[in-house]
Amino acid sequence: MTPHNGTTVATGGRHPAALVLEDGRIHRGTAFGATGTTLGEAVFTTGMSGYQETLTDPSYYRQIVVSTAPQIGNTGWNDEDGESLLDGQNGGGRIWVSGLVIRDLSRRASNYRSERTLEDEMLDQGIVGIAGVDTRAVVRHIRDLGAMKAGIFSGADLVDDESMLATVRSQEPMAGASLAEVVSTDTAYVVEPEGPARHSVAALDLGIKTNTPRMLTARGVRVHVLPSSSTLQDVLDLDVDGVFLSNGPGDPATADAAVHLTKEVLSQGIPFFGICFGNQILGRALGLETYKMRFGHRGINIPVVEKATGKVAITSQNHGFALRAPESETWETPWGTATVTHVCANDGTVEGVALTDGSAFSVQYHPEAAAGPRDAADLFDRFVSLLDSVAGDGADNGSAHSRKGSN
Repeated sequence: MTPHNGTTVATGGRHPAALVLEDGRIHRGTAFGATGTTLGEAVFTTGMSGYQETLTDPSYYRQIVVSTAPQIGNTGWNDEDGESLLDGQNGGGRIWVSGLVIRDLSRRASNYRSERTLEDEMLDQGIVGIAGVDTRAVVRHIRDLGAMKAGIFSGADLVDDESMLATVRSQEPMAGASLAEVVSTDTAYVVEPEGPARHSVAALDLGIKTNTPRMLTARGVRVHVLPSSSTLQDVLDLDVDGVFLSNGPGDPATADAAVHLTKEVLSQGIPFFGICFGNQILGRALGLETYKMRFGHRGINIPVVEKATGKVAITSQNHGFALRAPESETWETPWGTATVTHVCANDGTVEGVALTDGSAFSVQYHPEAAAGPRDAADLFDRFVSLLDSVAGDGADNGSAHSRKGSN
């Protein structure tokens, strides 16, 4: 593999394009990537790096991402940093965003790991983008009025304003959307640990990122990635030591099957860990409600306070829904006392819940943070420690027989 450390992006002859927002605001720019029409919810991310990880994150499915970083494409695209699978392999990752809105498309992709340009990849995967937009103005607008339906139009699809606006408004809203089954794997697969297997975990794929199994396998955990439609019997058949619920897109209020499975897992006493969408699922299982946020948290610099210690972690996040805070910080559930463990320092949003006996916990942010801070990576250590404590000796060769008391 020869790295392309100085690829020039062709910018001549750009066609006009338009970003059309649901409230009638239109931003003009130039097309890049594929041309045509793409629809989705307009959201913004504050990350200054990691655009490849953002574009390939399944949690961004059906969303048009507006980047606050002024220049995108500098480091090109490689086959290693994707956060999803493409044709069953990483291969740079499948792009899940509906579209991309940027201010300045870098004229050169300059990085020793770069294998092609961002635009090359967007063309290959048919992703529509628009450049030359005052993204600061778009972000301020979304911040004030909230995430909204949007569309990018270019080429022959760039028609009169009224027609484009009607198309944008006709799409389904994100509230009430059930999307996890769309991005989930169709068939189960296994990610083997580095070295001997200390434990095995069933990971329910609601839109899992590739770095999540990697964080577990680095700690000696065999990861069985399961489709979102999996049942408790599917989990029990694997004889695993723990269950993990991943991030994912859509409205958690629609994820009744995942909530039901989580309740069954808790009733079995199987150690549980969830992130992002998985946090909302655990919260619902414990009796909390969810709601759609005005513009959500998307970026790699969001501070979260751990209530027990007062420690602040800088975290990577990507969510437009959240758990509604309970009336008291602790409450009773069929599986024991539950509590809010983390809150966002910016707005007080619930960022983590747990059973107080330590058997189940979740966080709203992304401790795997492939392109972002590492402050929360020790949550994977905490999960493995939980598996150790249940297994007794911490080395069960990848099965749950220690927990179940058989050999």
